[in-house]
Amino acid sequence: MGINTADDAGVYRISATTALIQTVDFFTPIVDDPYMFGQIAAANALSDVYAMGGKPITALNIVAFSVDQFETEILAEILQGGMDKVNEAGAVLAGGHTITDEEIKYGLAVTGLVHPDKVITNACCKPGDALILTKPIGTGVISTAIKAEGEGAPVTDYMSRIMAELNDKASVIMQKIGVNACTDITGFGLLGHTWEMAKAGEVGIELFAGQVPRFGKALHYVKQGYIPGGTQQNRFFLHENVQFEDSIDDDLRTLLFDAQTSGGLLISVPHDKANQLLSALHDAGVNHAAIVGRVVDQHKSQIHVLKD
Repeated sequence: MGINTADDAGVYRISATTALIQTVDFFTPIVDDPYMFGQIAAANALSDVYAMGGKPITALNIVAFSVDQFETEILAEILQGGMDKVNEAGAVLAGGHTITDEEIKYGLAVTGLVHPDKVITNACCKPGDALILTKPIGTGVISTAIKAEGEGAPVTDYMSRIMAELNDKASVIMQKIGVNACTDITGFGLLGHTWEMAKAGEVGIELFAGQVPRFGKALHYVKQGYIPGGTQQNRFFLHENVQFEDSIDDDLRTLLFDAQTSGGLLISVPHDKANQLLSALHDAGVNHAAIVGRVVDQHKSQIHVLKD
């Protein structure tokens, strides 16, 4: 599996029972705390392996940093955060590469393993499936507001903890119960990655806007105009592929396009297994998981957003 369906990672079969999952992701700081930035960046990179139903085994650091611009202690904290998160995932940090750059960047190249018959892609949604999202949205607008005007510790800390959470529990549970498709929600936002699933599977998707979990202040910051460039680009790119019910206000529409960092998994599960999966996720501590939509046979490769 490669780039044909814009899936979360590449998959290469090396034997009848083993396939490699390979992915890479890195970005500039989204929070001020260097250690937490390392945690979030690592969780974000590891998430692509979990979205494919695999288990991470090794990771390599990717770093851009300038010792002339920043104290080396900052770099040490970033790397410590990343290494601790890799260890939490049960993987091994095996090295990496660093370049000099005036803008800090950090992330990982990750390798995972999966049985070839158990790979979960974004391309196998079936009409009748329920869609379950495991983390709230709104990290893009909140991060933009924090950078612009600062924010109280409770909001920042809570969002950071959620972004730093691994998607490992959700991945294991969906493999156990059996699902049709999955992707993780990152830079293209909820609507962007949902559309990728619809297009890859040649199905239509109906999304329930009122049931999508979101961070408490996310909609407030949209109303205040703290909209990141990535969110605006998502809306422009997808405008022909997303139809909204008239009763959905523009601020909520914008939030559904919001570019995410280290978001949750969006899982397409047969309808008769949806409540079982949702209960198992909640029992495992994936507390924000919610049914947010359904797969339909109509309006193929399109998303219709309903109020509820």
